[in-house]
Amino acid sequence: MPHVFEYALLRAVPRQERGEFMNVGVIVYCRDLDFLCAKTYVDGDRLRALDPQLDVETLENSLQHLTNSCDGTPDAGPVSKTTVGQRFRWLTAPRSTIVQTSPAHTGFTDDPSAEVTRLFEALVLPPR
Repeated sequence: MPHVFEYALLRAVPRQERGEFMNVGVIVYCRDLDFLCAKTYVDGDRLRALDPQLDVETLENSLQHLTNSCDGTPDAGPVSKTTVGQRFRWLTAPRSTIVQTSPAHTGFTDDPSAEVTRLFEALVLPPR
């Protein structure tokens, strides 16, 4: 039986004043299965086309922290002690930083892990 899932894209926004962004990850949440997973990919060359001065290492560190927060690892800080649903809401809250999230979208799935892969390949990785 399919379960409702939600997802949001992680976006790198090198220069907020320009409003340009690139998808660098996806977060998938399925309440029924207590599932939360993030997957990221940074293409430094493509991002430097938006901002040649972009600090790619800082971006990657920010994404790693968000992934750790998603996983609930202790080094993520207080958010690691919250429920999976609370972490998803915290991760998708509006921000004005180099990493922002899209609005949350919904769908149905039998396999949220497969949705992570499908969305990651379709919406994050460079077009083939």
